[in-house]
Amino acid sequence: MSVLDPLAARYASWLGLPAEETALPEAAPGEVRAMPVILRLEKAEPPARTPLLEAAATAALAVCLDERAQPGGEWHEPVHDWVSGHIRKVARRARGAHWAAAQDFPGITVTTGGAEVRALVPGRVVDVPKEIGRLQISGSDLPPDEPGPAADDLPLLLLNPEVAMTVGKAAAQVGHGTMILASLLGAAELAAWAERGYACAVRTATIGQWKQLHPGDDPAGAWRERRVVAVRDAGFTEVEPGTVTVLAQWR
Repeated sequence: MSVLDPLAARYASWLGLPAEETALPEAAPGEVRAMPVILRLEKAEPPARTPLLEAAATAALAVCLDERAQPGGEWHEPVHDWVSGHIRKVARRARGAHWAAAQDFPGITVTTGGAEVRALVPGRVVDVPKEIGRLQISGSDLPPDEPGPAADDLPLLLLNPEVAMTVGKAAAQVGHGTMILASLLGAAELAAWAERGYACAVRTATIGQWKQLHPGDDPAGAWRERRVVAVRDAGFTEVEPGTVTVLAQWR
């Protein structure tokens, strides 16, 4: 049994919902839960965009599949309660002392290509510690980079080429992608991915790639035939409800 089981159970029906229904609240305002995702953005030497997104995608999943998040573990209850509803993530930026302070809160830090991201154990938004709540959500971005071809032996997360997203929004979306992907994998595949530290590749899709891989109205067929899942956003920030922001492919 995995803490991600509720997500696997909801995936196909979620993708098939009318767009306006994806944004319906699932909890009272005081019970809304989210995973804080802290992006290290030092002013003098900011990271490249792609490694930062890859670190974010890995960190979010690593928290969910850490032994502490499994039944009986100290993180299990908050992770399970969060995964059972909207898997909201709130990306915040930090540098210097504020980045150092974020390391004191339960979570996992991932470093990829010089970029660092710390995903924290999710909880109620109203309970976010003040040291985390004061970190800014918006106001910064990173320019596009040229990461080169993705490795063939890593799961691939493709950003929608026709939807503009800030680095914070994209970081949340690729984290959704790795979680949905992992929820559908078998035990052997998941174990093999764990051995590689849940590493993944993030790229912006070409129009052709996007059209070829998109599940359309057959998410079950897309998973069976192309090993692809889609992240469909609830539309709380930046994009319209129902927008498919990321395609995640197991390779």
